Amino acid sequence: MKLKLKHEEAGEEELPFAFMLITLMASCGISPYESFKRLKSIDLLPFIQKESNEIVRKVEVLNEDPLSVMQKRAGETRLEAYGDFLRGYVSTVKSGGSITNYLKSKLRSIFEVRAAAAARSIERLETLVDAYMAMLLVLMSVYILVAVVSSSALSGTIGLRFNGEIFIHLILFLFMPLTSIIFMISAHLMRKGTLMNVKRIYFKAIPAAILSLAILAGTFIMPEMRNSFISMILSAQRTLESSLPFIHIGSLLNYVVPIIVTLCLIITSTLPMIEYSRIARVNVEAEESMPSFLRDVSENRKTGMSPEKSISQAATRRGYGSFSGILKRIVNQIEWGVPLRKIFSDLRGKLHSWPVLMDFLILIETIEVGGGPPEALDILASYSEKIRDIEKNKREMLKPYIILPFIWTVLMALTFTFTFYVITHLPAMNLGGFIPSAIESQLTAFSCAIIFQSWLSGFFIGKVTEGIFAAGFKYSILLAITALISLLFSQSFIDLIMGLL
Repeated sequence: MKLKLKHEEAGEEELPFAFMLITLMASCGISPYESFKRLKSIDLLPFIQKESNEIVRKVEVLNEDPLSVMQKRAGETRLEAYGDFLRGYVSTVKSGGSITNYLKSKLRSIFEVRAAAAARSIERLETLVDAYMAMLLVLMSVYILVAVVSSSALSGTIGLRFNGEIFIHLILFLFMPLTSIIFMISAHLMRKGTLMNVKRIYFKAIPAAILSLAILAGTFIMPEMRNSFISMILSAQRTLESSLPFIHIGSLLNYVVPIIVTLCLIITSTLPMIEYSRIARVNVEAEESMPSFLRDVSENRKTGMSPEKSISQAATRRGYGSFSGILKRIVNQIEWGVPLRKIFSDLRGKLHSWPVLMDFLILIETIEVGGGPPEALDILASYSEKIRDIEKNKREMLKPYIILPFIWTVLMALTFTFTFYVITHLPAMNLGGFIPSAIESQLTAFSCAIIFQSWLSGFFIGKVTEGIFAAGFKYSILLAITALISLLFSQSFIDLIMGLL
């Protein structure tokens, strides 16, 4: 049942493209039932492909009437828009109305609904980000409360016998990462990306993660390796402070392990970040340029050019960026006489953007079915522009939320450092400045927890803003570095205040 619901939810994303394809075929003289027969072979639309197989099976194998089958499927499906489409088509045929006009009207309607749904989804994502930040602030407040109540100085004053160290560890090492994971799952359910078949991005993180774990384990097991890191860190500190005398970051000896952890997280994320940036650059530019390309194809077709010549002529236009290389490859294949269907198969290995691939597929279907009439190509270009505007508006409205995790990271580092030093160092000052080694170990462990939590938050914000977790690798690197720098400078700030006191 869960798989079925998930399958039908994915079908909502497919409906605009399926309706567009059926409408374009209708404008070329193909009935919707014949369109369903062609949709059987389109694996980019799995829900529609399954529905097409079911409709055709009942008609061809069970010898049922196509209109009766569509009427039954309309009552069985959970997708209201799809069921309404089938019922409307059956009613239009029985009443003798214009099928093409009905399909065009239905297509306009579904894009209006899609635009409204996109606006609502943005509001839900904004609420999700706000809730995520609020939840982390609540956990940090609980950390402060537990740390203060469980401090030896306060416990001795009010006679409490409460040891909150285990609760602090649970907050930093369990509840915060678990909160991030829960919100990432929620974001995955609410935000669908446009890229497909990008698993190799995540696979690139596996060898880097193994190397990072080896470095981290070697730091604890091999004293020589740890001493080498300490020497490198102190050398970097002296170089930084000598070149920038107005910067004072205090001693880095207490942050050797957090620095190594940050370095390991950066190593883990770098290769996937590079691979995602390469893929995203080409595909995002393709999504931006595809409507303009289709518009050029439509205008060229109106002048009497053949469909293939119209594609070749439209591809020569400047301003497509990285997408120009792919268009040039398509033109070369057309000039060598490669069939459009084979060109599309080759294109699927070069592009990962689902909307762009669907636009190309619809363009090819329109040319193969009806010779690519200008009216059909004009419809395709118009609705491709609407899809681009919807996705572009969604990305632009979510961009401001990128800054929130950085604000939270700095705030978390400052709050943690201030609370930790007030609770541990002020009592130590009364003991002659002696700070137990256990406290220094806690500082190291808690700092690593904050850095890891900040790194984890990058994937959440990547999913929210760009629709794919792979986008979070670049944010994770920046957030981990921000957390480390904030911890170092907050330590210096607290040391300065305590020195004045």
